Amino acid sequence: MEAGLVIGLVGQTATGKSDLAVRVAEAVDGEIINADAMQLYRGMNVGTAKITPAEMRGIPHHLFDVLDVTEEASVAVYQQHARSRIDEIRARGKTPILVGGSGLYVRAALDHMEFPPTDPQLRSELYARLERDGLAALYQELQDRDPAAAATIEPRNDRRIIRALEVIALTNRPFAASLPTQEYVYPTVQLALQIAQEELDVRIRRRVEKMWQAGLVAEVQELLTRGLATGPTASRAVGYAETIRHLNGEFDAQATQDLIAQSTRQLARRQRRWFARDERVKYLPATAPLPDVLRALKASRP
Repeated sequence: MEAGLVIGLVGQTATGKSDLAVRVAEAVDGEIINADAMQLYRGMNVGTAKITPAEMRGIPHHLFDVLDVTEEASVAVYQQHARSRIDEIRARGKTPILVGGSGLYVRAALDHMEFPPTDPQLRSELYARLERDGLAALYQELQDRDPAAAATIEPRNDRRIIRALEVIALTNRPFAASLPTQEYVYPTVQLALQIAQEELDVRIRRRVEKMWQAGLVAEVQELLTRGLATGPTASRAVGYAETIRHLNGEFDAQATQDLIAQSTRQLARRQRRWFARDERVKYLPATAPLPDVLRALKASRP
């Protein structure tokens, strides 16, 4: 593989990115960097389908288990750490392989992207308005002030809506002006695994059942003792938010699994739309053998 090249294996959840990343790393002398926001958290293993030490097969994996569940994940901080790891891996003459489906984290690591300022007092005021007026009112304000930004943010994503309103207020510029440009910092190739939606839905359902059998409820119970319920990012993760409600008596086991599968399908669809907007991402069938993947990487390199 070309010296200095960065590989991104991105896209929807449950398509097999983690396993493929290990096989690619073995073939190209690579090291893997996590780009899944929820796999940054220590102890969130079952519910995030985090790769196990045995599955890593001796390949170095970076930026897993670096946050406590009480901490808020920050794209700006992640960018610093991800680029530091990329630089270190390239300096060793190895190939960095960024793996994950958190689109903004992928873009922060790979593309030119600057982060606008924050104001804790202003953010507190916006959260107070959220409690008082409701999310719909804040989203309507965003639509009025920056329709382009509102079109790219899910109406239920309170953190992104509040962040957009904060940036607009602080910079007096559209929120979109602070978003990354499609210009790589490093020579990069991005690949995504493609699968029929019906098959992906089946995989998601099986994954949820496997997580439940593997001890998701016990994992969430343990994390609650460490402050999961107050974690501004971790507590909202797919699988964890629903299981907390199960433990609170809102849903039985079957209804909780159904809800997790539904939330995961919705996440996968959001991921598909996000990466579809980036024409640089090349798609391969999820069943593609490793030689086909390596040929695609070679053909796509800059």
